[in-house]
Amino acid sequence: MWTIIFTVLISFGIALILGLMLGIFQRVFFVPVDEKVAKIRACLSGGNCGGCGFAGCDDFAKAVAEGRAEPNGCTAGGPSCAKAIGEVLGVTVEAQAKVSILACHGTKECAKDRGTYNGLKSCAAAKISINGTKMCSFGCIGFGDCVKSCTFDAIKMGDNGLPVIDYKKCTGCSKCVSVCPNKLLNLIPAESKGAFALCSNRSTDKPSIIKKCKSGCIKCGKCERSCTFDALKLVNGVPVIDYTKCTSCGECVTGCPTKVLVLLENVK
Repeated sequence: MWTIIFTVLISFGIALILGLMLGIFQRVFFVPVDEKVAKIRACLSGGNCGGCGFAGCDDFAKAVAEGRAEPNGCTAGGPSCAKAIGEVLGVTVEAQAKVSILACHGTKECAKDRGTYNGLKSCAAAKISINGTKMCSFGCIGFGDCVKSCTFDAIKMGDNGLPVIDYKKCTGCSKCVSVCPNKLLNLIPAESKGAFALCSNRSTDKPSIIKKCKSGCIKCGKCERSCTFDALKLVNGVPVIDYTKCTSCGECVTGCPTKVLVLLENVK
C-alpha cells in the first residue's frame, strides 16, 4: 500500500518539477509574435505551394511584413488575397489572377515515340538521359511531373498523353511551370484573350517537323502573313503574339494548316 502511495507522490513531484521547468523555459525562450505577420498569414491561401518564392506561407507573411516581399506575391490567393494583405498594411495592392497553359498539342496519336523507354518515369529524368521520349524533343514528354507538382489537384494526365488543366482549380502558383523540363507550361493572366501557339518546336529542319509530329508548327508563316494588325511574328520558328495588338479576329487560327493556333478565350 505504502509503495503505491510513495510511487504516486514521486510521480506527482516529478510532474510538478517538469511543469515548473517548462514554464521557466517558456518565459526565457519566449518569442513575441508580430501581430502584423499573424494578420498577413491569415490572409493567405495556406497551400504552402512555394509560388511566392518562399518556403511557405509563414515565411512569405514574415517577408511581406518586413518589406522583403511584395504584398501581391501570393499567386495562389489571387487578387482577393492581395487586397486583404493591402488592408492589413494600409496600402492599395493590385494583383492579377493567373493560370497555366500548355504550349504543346502533340498527343500520343500525333507525336511519334523514339522507341521504348525503360528508365525512370519522370519527364526530368527522360530529358536528362535521352533528351525526351518523343521524336520531337521540344514536345511534352508525358510522364506527368507537372501533375505530381500541383498541390491544388488542378492538372490531370489526359487519355491523349498530355496534361489537362482544370482552370477552376488552377491558382497560377507556377509550380508546374518550374518543373517542366521543356518549359511548355506558361503563366498567363486568367482573363487573357487573343491567339496562342500550342507548339514550341524551334527546329529549323522544316521537312522533318511533320514527320515527328503531325500537329507541329511547320513554320509556313501563313499566320504572320494573315495578321492584318501586325500582332504576330515568327520568333525562332514559334508564333509569338503581341497582345497589345491582337484583336482575337481568328484569321491566324483558321488559316493554320496544323491547327497550332487557338484563341485563349476558347481554351480556358
